[in-house]
Amino acid sequence: MERCDVLLIGGGPAGSSCAWGLRDSRLDVVVVDRAAFPRDKVCAGWITPQIVSALGIEPGDYRKERVMQPIRGFSLARQGDVATLVDCGEVVSFGIRRCEFDHYLLERTNARLCLGEPVLDLRREAGRWVLNGELAARVLVGAGGHFCPVARELGARPGGSEPATVLAREIEFEMTPEQQRGCAVRPDLPALLFARDLRGYGWVMRKGDWLNVGLGRQEGRDLSRRAEEFLTWLAATGRVPVGVPRRLRGHAYLLNAESPRPLAAEGVLLVGDAAGLAYARSGEGIRPAVESGLLAAHAIAAGIRRPPVEMARAYARAVLARFGARPGRPRPGLTGPLPERWRGGLAHHALASPWFARRVVVDRWFLHRHVEPLAPTHAS
Repeated sequence: MERCDVLLIGGGPAGSSCAWGLRDSRLDVVVVDRAAFPRDKVCAGWITPQIVSALGIEPGDYRKERVMQPIRGFSLARQGDVATLVDCGEVVSFGIRRCEFDHYLLERTNARLCLGEPVLDLRREAGRWVLNGELAARVLVGAGGHFCPVARELGARPGGSEPATVLAREIEFEMTPEQQRGCAVRPDLPALLFARDLRGYGWVMRKGDWLNVGLGRQEGRDLSRRAEEFLTWLAATGRVPVGVPRRLRGHAYLLNAESPRPLAAEGVLLVGDAAGLAYARSGEGIRPAVESGLLAAHAIAAGIRRPPVEMARAYARAVLARFGARPGRPRPGLTGPLPERWRGGLAHHALASPWFARRVVVDRWFLHRHVEPLAPTHAS
């Protein structure tokens, strides 16, 4: 049977960030993913300068062959209300295409890549994790997203009894020149459009010639119908061009403040959406994925020669310190615990306030500009 030190299940931003963080550790790292890369991954897809810094990405190099749309702020509104434009006067984020971004991150690692390989069997034997009866690892990292098979081994039940799962449907397509002229949303000021009942929000993001449109809700009943109505409304109000394709794709994730999933167990760590680490108010998952991957790399490099339970505890402590205690009482969002009949009016006035829209919604809830980036990891 073949052996390795660290086995990563999932080659997305969480898994590739962990592998990149271990690149100088002299550990034998293997990344397994059922997909071949570059893969088709639909995502609103914005990354903050904190991510760029933590991963040591050179924007000039990245954008030579890939989309990296500078974002200066957002247009905010509750659906049907007048929008508030928040222009921060500087680049605060970048719009990327996940098919390009994920492939770029994976190619930078020194890991052995086993792509197009599904997880058929995963078990703990003699102090090691064994994949498909062929590969045994000292440490296993679950980085396979919401439906990660490693998370299932630790008790996750995606699509079943897990509470507060956010469901999203979206599409990304290349616009024709005519469609670009018919899209009113500025590339540097994407639109965030909150549902009238405040149970979710939609977005319109232009990334160069590409347009990403989607809707996510914490209460997912009739999501397909709601998404169709949302697209129709966007076209009617001129925010998107007529003729946006209706072949929407879905995905799911958990919010960190409410996630019931464990972070680690003996010899195994969960990162990113596999651990349910998306930010509570925005649902953004790329930064938590990247940072949890880097934290996992540090815990592995420092603790792989210690008892497995010590490494698991060290990683869990680091994640809780970075992202907050869990599971627990959800942090109040735009309206908190106010009575239902008051929520609409309060949300309307809050989003109409330029100060609140910028300092609270954009800076704190969506960009987390008050949180310093993690230092790039050079595990050794």
